[in-house]
Amino acid sequence: MPFAYYDRLSPARQRTYRKSDAIVRIAIPDAAALVPLARAVEPALATGEPKAAQTACQALVDALNRQLGTPPVRARILARRPSDAGGELHGLYEPDNGGQVARASVWMRTAARDDVVKFRTFLRTLVHEMCHHFDYELYKLPETFHTEGFYARESALVRELLGEPVAVPDTGQRLRERRRPA
Repeated sequence: MPFAYYDRLSPARQRTYRKSDAIVRIAIPDAAALVPLARAVEPALATGEPKAAQTACQALVDALNRQLGTPPVRARILARRPSDAGGELHGLYEPDNGGQVARASVWMRTAARDDVVKFRTFLRTLVHEMCHHFDYELYKLPETFHTEGFYARESALVRELLGEPVAVPDTGQRLRERRRPA
């Protein structure tokens, strides 16, 4: 079922939304080769030093892009999350703009207590930002939406990077439910 904002989108944007929603998994040619790189982020993050985490994250991001044949992304690991009355910013994807390399920024410390973020949460945020990159560069979508498919891709990729089994959602069932008259 589409998220509430779907009805406010133009017909062209709704088509992009549906294309994104239909993609539930990123086909990684050799996910097992990425597991050690993903696991290397954990001890780097535990140092509390952005530079160490950035080095480990960049190695993972580079390997993902190599396997998928997508353009490079600069991983930026920053210290304390920015926040306002609306909450904390966990990550930010900035696409290639005028020849600049795309950037995936992830903050490694919480805004309120300045604690280092838990490894799985941190990795999920990095993967989330990379999923935006893959929407543009791998799937050639003109826009990247937070759809059920987007979150399924994110979740499946995190599990693959950690060497965990991945359950693939029944997209046919989701499509059938969407087509039922109200």
